[in-house]
Amino acid sequence: MARKQKLKVFRTPIGFHDAYVAAPSQKAALEAWGADSNLFAQGIAEQVEDPKLTEAALERPGEVVKVLRGSEDEHVAALGKGGGGKKSPSTGSAGPPPLQKQGRMKTVRLPKPSRDALDAAEEALEKAEKNQRKSLRKIDEQMERLDRERRDLQRRHESERDELAEERDRARKDYEREMRAWNKQVVLNQKGKKLLTS
Repeated sequence: MARKQKLKVFRTPIGFHDAYVAAPSQKAALEAWGADSNLFAQGIAEQVEDPKLTEAALERPGEVVKVLRGSEDEHVAALGKGGGGKKSPSTGSAGPPPLQKQGRMKTVRLPKPSRDALDAAEEALEKAEKNQRKSLRKIDEQMERLDRERRDLQRRHESERDELAEERDRARKDYEREMRAWNKQVVLNQKGKKLLTS
């Protein structure tokens, strides 16, 4: 039996939240976040070992747990009146606070994936199969009709051939009878001529 891999907890900032995930490796964490690039190499993600911060993620292995970073007042202040980023008092740069600043733990479930594309693909496949069955049924019906026509034509030809064969046989008998009578008459005529000439 394979030994279960030990889970580590990783985090990366997403907006005003930190996204935590309990995974066996950095690669698994990147997949859970849906990252297109290596956030660890870019310094945007890191491993977390603080038990207070890892508790929620370890309770839900593989699930992304979002934690609000800072208070709502700090978030509004960071946006500024015109929607631009105000300088953060802790770093002096625009944007969200660094990873080290933590707020209260909050589990946010990701939205359920939509199966619209799957439903559409299944519907298209079902429609194609239905059309194929319909086309094949038409061809089968045509083949059955042609087969019936062939059998009917064959029966008519056989009947006609039998009638013509009977007529031929009658004609042959008549011909042979007449030939016998003709041959007989020729022989008699030849005998009569001999008698007359002798």
